[in-house]
Amino acid sequence: MNYWLFKTEPGEFSIDDLRDVTKPEPWDGIRNYQARNILRDQVKLDDQVLIYHSSCKNIGVAGTAKVVKEAYPDPAQFDPENHYFDPKSDPDNPRWVCVDVVFESKFGNIVPLKVIKDTPKLADMTLVKRGRLSVQPVTKSEFQLIKKMSKAV
Repeated sequence: MNYWLFKTEPGEFSIDDLRDVTKPEPWDGIRNYQARNILRDQVKLDDQVLIYHSSCKNIGVAGTAKVVKEAYPDPAQFDPENHYFDPKSDPDNPRWVCVDVVFESKFGNIVPLKVIKDTPKLADMTLVKRGRLSVQPVTKSEFQLIKKMSKAV
């Protein structure tokens, strides 16, 4: 099993939105090649995911999800009405992929980015070192520590 952090803007899609859907939700709209490659080549069935809210007032980890379907072509890339439409993407050789996730938990308290950055045991996280990548690896110990921190923040 692998562990990941998926970033989302809660104004567009939040942990509450994920909690409120009754079926697996496509984690779509990824338009960064490095994040796409991670989704396509590394994210696997039953992997655990930290859901991270960015570009909002309360930036931080808001809860967890689980991957229930591995990478497949992101349908949004072919829909001209969709914000994530890509006219250069070819159905015979899709440029973008998505995975399906289901809600696991919403944290009672968001674990803020500042707290994550100030925690020495999390100093090597991709989130702390690189920050911007929308799909990034997390170690099992980082995943478990952030879950524990959500109860104490």
